[in-house]
Amino acid sequence: MATSSHRSPTSSSGRRRMALGVAVAAVAVALVTALIGAFGPDHESASGPVGATAVAEARTTPTASASTPSAKPTTASPSASPSSRRSSPAAAASSAASRAAATPTAEQARKASGSAPLGGRIKPGASYTGVATFYDVGNGDGACLYGPTSDTMTAAMNTTDYETAKACGAYILVRAASGASVTVRITNECPLPCAPGQLDLSPQAFAKLAAPVTGRIPITWSLVSPSTSDTISIRYKTGSSRYWCAIQAIGHRNPLARLEVRTGSGWTELARTGYNYFLSEHGNGCGAAIRLTDIYGERLEVTGIGVRPDVVQRTGVQFARH
Repeated sequence: MATSSHRSPTSSSGRRRMALGVAVAAVAVALVTALIGAFGPDHESASGPVGATAVAEARTTPTASASTPSAKPTTASPSASPSSRRSSPAAAASSAASRAAATPTAEQARKASGSAPLGGRIKPGASYTGVATFYDVGNGDGACLYGPTSDTMTAAMNTTDYETAKACGAYILVRAASGASVTVRITNECPLPCAPGQLDLSPQAFAKLAAPVTGRIPITWSLVSPSTSDTISIRYKTGSSRYWCAIQAIGHRNPLARLEVRTGSGWTELARTGYNYFLSEHGNGCGAAIRLTDIYGERLEVTGIGVRPDVVQRTGVQFARH
């Protein structure tokens, strides 16, 4: 009996513990079931398309933005900028090429010389005002490098109107307020402070206008085309050869506007220097035919003039009188 009574309490307690364990297990199973319901396959299937849609939207947004005019091209801008920068040198080169094409080269300018302006500051038919002074002309040579002369009716032109020797050889009629006048040939340059309009005459020429003691008088002057029996001469500068030459025209009735030489490409205009020679730095046309043009547009072609440095060679031609 003792054994039996002893087993009865134990069995009852065991049943209670078993029931409690079953209840706990049921709660656990319910909890696990709830958790599985919350995070199980059904929930993943529901959230999957949402996540994919979000990713798809994130991927398609730039495309939509790029195709929408009001949207800023966030991803297009970085790729567009380098392309623009890379094209800039090409654009600059194209622009430079356009400028180069628009700007004539020296050779093109020479070929177009026929349309270039002929006159300088001193124009036919115009009257100029200034003052007359005089200076010791020595042997008559001057900046125009015509050489010594016995002609005493000469003058030096102020630097402004001298205009890089364009005035050299011009015949100028000078008038004083008294009514006296004299015609002089420009053989020299009168540097600053000689003002525009000023003529520095030979003493003999000044004396025809006023007493030398006066020293300085107001004048008016204009270009003239005088009668002359002289013909034009050509001179090559000392040191000239077929590789380099400088050419001068002497004794022209009217101011010389242009000197051209015959080359393989046609007539080539030579640049005039301040010392009144036309320069061919690379020998182009040295010893070839020469074409002279005065400010009235008359052209004279001269042939048979060889490269003979510092020798005056007569041509037998002269510009018409105007």
